[in-house]
Amino acid sequence: MAGTEKIETDVAIIGAGAAGIAAGIEARDAGARVIAFEQSAAPGGSAITSGGGCMLVGTPLQEKAGIRDTPDLAFKDWMEWGGPTADAQWARYYIEHTLHDLYHWAERNGVTWVDMKPQEGNSVVRWTRAEQSGYGLMNKLIESFGKKGGTIVANTTISGIKRKGNRVIGLTGTNAATGKKIDVTAKTVLVATGGFNSNLDKVIAARPDLKGERILEGSGRGATGIGHDLIGELGGYFTHMDHIWFYVYATPDYKDPQQRRGLVFRLVPGNIWVNQQGRRFHNEALSGGNSASPALLAQTPRHAWAIMDLAMTAKMEIADPYYRDGDRPVREKIMELLDNSPFIKKADTLEKLALEMKVDKKEFLETVARYNEACEKKLPKEPEFGKPLGASKKFDTAPYYAVQIFPLARKNFGGVKTDIACHVLDKHFEPIPGLFAAGEIAGMAGGHINGKAGLEGTMLGPSLFSGRVAGGWAAHEAGFGKGFVGKPNR
Repeated sequence: MAGTEKIETDVAIIGAGAAGIAAGIEARDAGARVIAFEQSAAPGGSAITSGGGCMLVGTPLQEKAGIRDTPDLAFKDWMEWGGPTADAQWARYYIEHTLHDLYHWAERNGVTWVDMKPQEGNSVVRWTRAEQSGYGLMNKLIESFGKKGGTIVANTTISGIKRKGNRVIGLTGTNAATGKKIDVTAKTVLVATGGFNSNLDKVIAARPDLKGERILEGSGRGATGIGHDLIGELGGYFTHMDHIWFYVYATPDYKDPQQRRGLVFRLVPGNIWVNQQGRRFHNEALSGGNSASPALLAQTPRHAWAIMDLAMTAKMEIADPYYRDGDRPVREKIMELLDNSPFIKKADTLEKLALEMKVDKKEFLETVARYNEACEKKLPKEPEFGKPLGASKKFDTAPYYAVQIFPLARKNFGGVKTDIACHVLDKHFEPIPGLFAAGEIAGMAGGHINGKAGLEGTMLGPSLFSGRVAGGWAAHEAGFGKGFVGKPNR
């Protein structure tokens, strides 16, 4: 039915992913009325299909494992890894609040932290995973938001942010389910729409040096930069927009009509990567954006092949809802991808696989033979690139697969500049009254908390934390609560 629906609330949130839901919980705890508008049919954003890991410091899980960690040590690692463009103030703020205001806060909202994993750049293990990964983490937080009286309005695309004078006073948009336009009056507006890495045009605009290369879109399907456009129209200041975090363990989604979208695959530890010349070029155990991505981008052409045999695919996961049932991989659909994608070659011998890939057969077979020999000798590391072989096996189980991999734009490490209370700043670095931003639209927090490289868990963690900060101060400006009041671990 056509028409316009009038809605009134204290805090209006655009986006119901990690930052939006965390903000909603915080604002509700302060006593504000909160509505989160989500363009997808269900909340969760990119976070709900993520690995569900946060970089946390000084936690009970670390203590139980005998790991001695401190905010000072974590800050040192963060700044060394992220480089001079990392926001030291926000990094310190986040790190010191991870124990009480993220780890224990999430537990109070139903989340269970279950295990840890080492990640590149960290001097100790900090990456901490929630039960059922991102799926479990987000479902628990969404459930908590609902129990606290928060409202989520799905299938709603926001097309404008209203202002009266300089102050933001609400939103306009359309609800696809009802066909109605919506006109929202709010005391404060909080933008948590995520990044723009599912909009290749915006990726290339931020990284013109990659124009003409095959770059895959790799964030949540709704991460197209809508929030960036909305804030840009109001004069918000954007910073470090070229800081895009790329992954390379991704292959084109052959079901995408435009074939711009990529599929991230995980848990194939024994695979090796070869370039179009048929040679390995990197230690595949170092798969992060600060190691593997530069290595792949240095190849000519800028793609590679992930080689695996049938046995190696046993635990393979695809980070896309089509290939999952909640937090569980659907094996039949993963095999459907392996057997049908034109970007994945399959053969019953390695010789035939080389022909399918159109690589130098002699070079390729010698490459695999050297790797197999290292596995047969049970070496702790293969000698060419130092890859640990503890989780590897020789290639000996047909059929063999070659998955074509390309750089995939995954996370925005730059974004709208905010102050420490998550107010959106204009070009004069002054707050736009009534407007807040958190999560990936703000480079996870503040505009560029990570700098050029992230320690992992420094995307989801700061998005949740900055959401809490933004929600507390948005509620305060709307007349509720004292703003975000945390408990640092010092």
